[in-house]
Amino acid sequence: MCAGAFDFQILFLALGVFLLAGGAGALNQIQERSYDARMERTMNRPIPSGRISVANAVMVSLFFIVGGTMMLYLFFGLIPAVLGLFNILWYNLFYTNLKKVTAFAVVPGSLTGAVPALMGWAAAGGSILDSTIIFIAFFLFIWQVPHFWLLMLKYGKEYEEAGFPTINRTVSPANLRMIVFSWIIATSASSMMVPFFISDISTVLFAAIVILNILFVTTFIKLSFGKSAVINLRSSFLSLNIYMLLFMVIMAVYHLLV
Repeated sequence: MCAGAFDFQILFLALGVFLLAGGAGALNQIQERSYDARMERTMNRPIPSGRISVANAVMVSLFFIVGGTMMLYLFFGLIPAVLGLFNILWYNLFYTNLKKVTAFAVVPGSLTGAVPALMGWAAAGGSILDSTIIFIAFFLFIWQVPHFWLLMLKYGKEYEEAGFPTINRTVSPANLRMIVFSWIIATSASSMMVPFFISDISTVLFAAIVILNILFVTTFIKLSFGKSAVINLRSSFLSLNIYMLLFMVIMAVYHLLV
């Protein structure tokens, strides 16, 4: 999006980010191995199932983190590499520990999903203070909160049994659906702010964003407040991810055409 064209350097960028994400994921499973062992959803992960030792998992994590950082630094410079390391510190040191304290850790934790957009923008030579990438990162930040709340609706009991604080303990499922829907509206509203950040966006592309949001919100009204709302968690989760993907495709198409 920043370069306005596709080139094969993006493959090296994707690989570098993939390695860092893999390293952070492995480190997270090291940190939460005792919790993972208590949840049906995670008890078969490599460490709690005994397929890999903690020592070997540490080596895997370090290999991925160092490899990803070096790839980003050598191919794209200091800023993407530093942002990648910052994301690991934020995710593994801050968010992973905070979610043991409060069910609302997801809000600051969602910064983790916004930073990779900044990494990609910087890798193409753009400024991370550019209004376009700030807007996109903000959209991804907001989008992640309902993404997590939907998981909490489905797996909340497992999280509770493992010892994590969950919002399910303080609000009813119906009220939690209202909270999720409020964040859905916030996600939709954030994407509709695009003219304030990209002043020359075409009428056609903005119309596509408007239509996408109408379909998105309408779908969630049916899924959240229909008679079978609880049964439709899978559909809700899928719809939210498809919406994000389509919005990012529209943004990419715009930057390729201008």
